[in-house]
Amino acid sequence: MDEAIEHTVEEENYFISMTDMMVGLVFIFIVLLMYFALQFRDVTEQLSGADRTRTEILRKLERTLKEKGVQVTIDTQNGVLRLPDAILFDSGRAELKPAGEVAIGHLAEALSDVLPCYTELPSTQGRPARCPQTPHRIESLYVEGHTDDVPLNGRTQFADNWDLSVVRATNTYRALARNSPDLASRCARKPQGCEPVLSVSGYGPQRPVHGGGGSLEEQRQRDRRIDLRILMVTPDAGETTRAIGNRLAMK
Repeated sequence: MDEAIEHTVEEENYFISMTDMMVGLVFIFIVLLMYFALQFRDVTEQLSGADRTRTEILRKLERTLKEKGVQVTIDTQNGVLRLPDAILFDSGRAELKPAGEVAIGHLAEALSDVLPCYTELPSTQGRPARCPQTPHRIESLYVEGHTDDVPLNGRTQFADNWDLSVVRATNTYRALARNSPDLASRCARKPQGCEPVLSVSGYGPQRPVHGGGGSLEEQRQRDRRIDLRILMVTPDAGETTRAIGNRLAMK
């Protein structure tokens, strides 16, 4: 009889232990679920917040340039400020026209007003007191050359539209730096140092502007352009994880 009672007690203790273990596992699962939900929310907020900041930058640049008489367009979804080719270069040429020099001078002035709020200089950290309070920073600012798909004639010095687009972008970059020398030194702070944000790329006819309708010639006019593409600093997954871990540890 005593043995039967003892066996029953052992079985009850076993089931109690199993129940406690299952409750513990469920608790751990809930904590992990909260952890990943918080991580997802924070990273999503950082990304969407950076997109909003980039849109604000583009709209400010657009407003400033249009006040100066420079007709630009912006693509907030892709982070692009677009300058039409017609105001910058003659057909088949890579040297900025006088009107193009004036337009790029206005662009350099506008960038010099905006970039200090979202970039740094190698020798300094921090931002001017006038800047909006935001954690978001610019990682890269590409000066992109684009052309239409019409082959170049034999009277040009360039092998093809791709070469032309690269030299146009490079000349635009040099004009920006000539008008505002600090622009070339503006950088994004990273563990390995402060890397320059301003750089150059050329795509020839490979990235046409989609949409807009109109004739083939109107489409080609839209394709001939200089784009200024802004890339924001993306969230650091390690920093986000540590921040969430600390938050959970305080609960």
